[in-house]
Amino acid sequence: MKKLTPADPEARSDDLVAENVAKLKALFPELITEGPNGAAVNVDVLKQLVGDATVTDCDEKYGLNWHGKRQARQLALTPSTGTLRPAPEDSVDWDTTQNLVIEGDNLEVLKLLQKSYAGKVKLIYIDPPYNTGKDFVYPDNFQDSIKNYLELTGQVEGGRKISSNTEASGRFHTDWLNMMYPRLKLARNLLREDGVLFISIDDGEIGHLRTLCDEVFGAENFCGVIKRRAARKTAFLRKRMTDMCDYVVAYVRSDAAAPLSAGQVSDGTRPVFNEGNTVSVRVLRSGAIAKCGDGTYNAGTYAARSLSFELLDDLKVTDGRVARDVRIRGPWRINQETLDRTLFVTRNLGLRRTMLPEELDQAKLLNDLLDDNTCYNEKGSEELQQLFEATVFNNPKPRGLIEYLASAAGVKEKELVLDFFAGSGTTGHAVMAQNAADGGNRRYILVQLPEPVDPENKEQKVAADFCDKLGKPRNIAELTKERLRRAARKIQDENPQFAGDLGFRVFKLDTSNIRAWNPKPDDLEAELFAHQDHIVEGRSEADILYELLLKLGLDLCVPIQEKEVKSQGTEGKKYTVYAVGYGVLIACLSEEIAVDDVEALGQGIVGWRKELAPAGETTCVFRDSAFADDEAKTNLAAILNQNGIANVRSL
Repeated sequence: MKKLTPADPEARSDDLVAENVAKLKALFPELITEGPNGAAVNVDVLKQLVGDATVTDCDEKYGLNWHGKRQARQLALTPSTGTLRPAPEDSVDWDTTQNLVIEGDNLEVLKLLQKSYAGKVKLIYIDPPYNTGKDFVYPDNFQDSIKNYLELTGQVEGGRKISSNTEASGRFHTDWLNMMYPRLKLARNLLREDGVLFISIDDGEIGHLRTLCDEVFGAENFCGVIKRRAARKTAFLRKRMTDMCDYVVAYVRSDAAAPLSAGQVSDGTRPVFNEGNTVSVRVLRSGAIAKCGDGTYNAGTYAARSLSFELLDDLKVTDGRVARDVRIRGPWRINQETLDRTLFVTRNLGLRRTMLPEELDQAKLLNDLLDDNTCYNEKGSEELQQLFEATVFNNPKPRGLIEYLASAAGVKEKELVLDFFAGSGTTGHAVMAQNAADGGNRRYILVQLPEPVDPENKEQKVAADFCDKLGKPRNIAELTKERLRRAARKIQDENPQFAGDLGFRVFKLDTSNIRAWNPKPDDLEAELFAHQDHIVEGRSEADILYELLLKLGLDLCVPIQEKEVKSQGTEGKKYTVYAVGYGVLIACLSEEIAVDDVEALGQGIVGWRKELAPAGETTCVFRDSAFADDEAKTNLAAILNQNGIANVRSL
């Protein structure tokens, strides 16, 4: 016997408001919209439905609006409060690789990448969470997204429950749109002028996504929608129609992007007639190929598919060739010159022409993926099963799909591919595999939230157990990195001669290394002393250095060199100096710089810069708290300025 509790529906009275809303929605679907607290009634529409003439059209305009859109737009414009901390211990070939894997909320990461990678990405592919009505882990806090990320990943105390995204909440579409809008705004900035965006989506949000992307990228930059058969067999779970396909929506950054290619044309034929064209007479020359069989075909009217044409002369065929010239009247799409350069192929007198030499090897435009077994989700599952020997992800995108899209976008040497919903890491795997296949050196950036996997959740148990087996935290980002490690080993084993890049640098989103001024009013004196050093306690020189790269707009894989400069003192102290990008940035992040060592340090930096001979200006950076007094700081700046280094900064 079940015991009722106050939480059980049977123990509560009927929700009359919900019933009334449901009845109104059944009668007038356009009447119900989404509001801040759930389903809402559009009063203006209600007035129109009952014939109230006071409703005006002053607010009517074409577009997609939802609750929170203004805040979502502002969120994309709000500066990031975080940084990316290097994690060499999680990386592969840290010193040489040009690939990046970034753990963190992709909204914050996209903000941080703006200076360094704006206008540099050739292809963005994303497979965002499909809006299934279940929770999705991107509940942006409009006040402090970095705090939200830290709470989700357990790096601070006081974690909060993730907002539910259920259809019953009345925010089924609103939550998803608020999640996607700022990310797409930021992603657009990263694309090159000839860049391409592909987004995998199902039929639940494709309509909204199209309208959203039209607003962000411009409707004129919409390329089309690729219909992809995602499964070989249907699950028969749909109420009215089977669901075996999803979609890939394609946009370009601008007209500078080339047509999306589905490979090269190598052979084939082309039609010669076109409905609606002016009817005229052309001559089919003697010697043209004829596959209609030897014999004589009497003059008269014949059909070519739905079109008709007229033989004005008898057509005689001998040994598969036209025996003499024949006049033909029809709605020709080619002129006599083109006709003379081509050989006709005729089957039951259905006339077609062979392709001209200049038409061969032209690009075929992109089309649907309905019969390509390399693009089924089952193929993606097979690929992961081979790598992990376990089902750690459900329905991962197959490598073949990403390779197809990258080829369509024309991603070539040293060009950059970005995926900020990295998931199982298929995009990175595909880029490495394609490089191994053709000897290329394409690069990738993957961004993945370290979303926890729960061993108590039936669908996540295998993934959680696998993380335990690896001795890693239970989250998706760890599985992403492990997939890339295993894929790299497999690619190397299968291509032993390949000497390209199979590594990746790992960075993790965290709060800034530079301490923000946020004093406690009850103990201002203590706060002043605590903020004497502007660097957060426990942060390494590498942490600070890579934050400088982000702030100065330098690539996170730019070469970094180290050199020790000896002091002039009797203690023989040495100062570590870093040169980034062959001298574009020079930094000494020592915690203390003795007054007597200012001259030696300054001259050491000047001499090394001359050796490096950077192409542009050099920025020099030091810890502000490292100097004993302002005089020492001024003297060092003067030495550098006198030797052509004018841009000197302190943290």
